[in-house]
Amino acid sequence: MIPNEILERAKHIKILVVDIDGVMTDGRIVYSGYGEELKFFDVTDGFGTTLLSRGGIKTVIITAKKSKIVKHRARDLKVAHAYQGFLDKLTPFNDLLKRFKVTPEEVCFIGDDLIDIPVLKRVGFAVAVPNALDEVKESVHYTTQKPGGRGAVREICDLLLKAQDKWALATSKYFQ
Repeated sequence: MIPNEILERAKHIKILVVDIDGVMTDGRIVYSGYGEELKFFDVTDGFGTTLLSRGGIKTVIITAKKSKIVKHRARDLKVAHAYQGFLDKLTPFNDLLKRFKVTPEEVCFIGDDLIDIPVLKRVGFAVAVPNALDEVKESVHYTTQKPGGRGAVREICDLLLKAQDKWALATSKYFQ
């Protein structure tokens, strides 16, 4: 059962912002024999962002690392914007507030590491994954049941849609 305080925060969210390593992935980076970087994404997380889009909620990526893989994943998921290569995540966060004309209270951010704390402290709905550092979990409103890279993002997508009574709209084509 989700506490009422969390549902109330979720009702006002217009943009979901996700970190990549440790949130959209399980945090592992694998290199091929040719030096190519590989990341593993959970398909349910990706479909969750598709459902969010159907419900009128945008998804944005903010990540410290630059990666062609993230560029491709962002394109595949049709995220509203992907900010890559930002060790100071407040810079892209402030840009997205202006770009999408939203207030911090209308943003949900999911993070897992120290670099995420400055943004987590400013958003209306701050979320950590269970594999996040303790300091991160102490800085958030909610910690997901599912781990990063294994359904945590989908958990939040579903929570946002249901809290805003947009679940039926986003999923209607599957229940006909």
